[in-house]
Amino acid sequence: MSWQIPTQVEQDIIAGKATYRTFQTGNGGQSILTVPSNSYVVIFGYDFSPAGGGWYNQFVSTLVNGQNGVTVDTLRQFETQQISFYTGTDFFPFIHHVNAVNTLTPLSWNAAVPDDNQLTSVLRVSEIDNTPISRQVYITSSNDVTISVGLIRNSIRISSNPIPVTSRTPPGLTYGGSLQAMNTQTNYGVGGNPLQFMQPSPKDYQDFAFGLLPANADGQAFATPDVNNGLLDPTVALNALGIQNFAAANYYLNLHYALYTETVPESRG
Repeated sequence: MSWQIPTQVEQDIIAGKATYRTFQTGNGGQSILTVPSNSYVVIFGYDFSPAGGGWYNQFVSTLVNGQNGVTVDTLRQFETQQISFYTGTDFFPFIHHVNAVNTLTPLSWNAAVPDDNQLTSVLRVSEIDNTPISRQVYITSSNDVTISVGLIRNSIRISSNPIPVTSRTPPGLTYGGSLQAMNTQTNYGVGGNPLQFMQPSPKDYQDFAFGLLPANADGQAFATPDVNNGLLDPTVALNALGIQNFAAANYYLNLHYALYTETVPESRG
């Protein structure tokens, strides 16, 4: 476990000023943690069991000169998953990379070179490691907290530029003046209202001479909902694979928080 109850929150729970609570959700991509009137919550950690577990993808892979050829792996869409919290005033996104475990079993060898032991095909079995991921957070809200969970299929590179020398990107210490054509805009989702992740920063964007700042520019990398390229409800992906009823294949998210039955003090943020 990579989180612990913050000292002040723990003291408040022991003193009876707050109550320790958990909120368990999963399956569909949208959930809401309800906060009672004249109260507030402090979310201080979560345990996340990623979607895609409990089943495996199996296929024969043909090797060329002993190397894997190009394969389309249906597990890839489960390897990047995002959790985000919206409090009505603040937005907190968290992206997790999820491991895919691969097992290779030799099937055939190159008969023309019997002493070389050169494989020509293998049986590949892939499965998602859905071991729970624990994370420390500190999110305070007197409003209901909207929780969005989804898969990120693609990140679409839109533009690349060399980073100029500026007061924030000095030569030698940063990429400023290195002349490398670096990624400067990535879209997470293309339909509707995609996030346009801008680098190095949307702030004083004109200093970098990359042109006009896009309307939906953001300085953080996170996905927005889009079935093909952006944030995808995990159950949509599972339904498409015909495994929607496998409990083990769904994600589960458990929030750990303290409930205060009073108005939020300024010192809490």
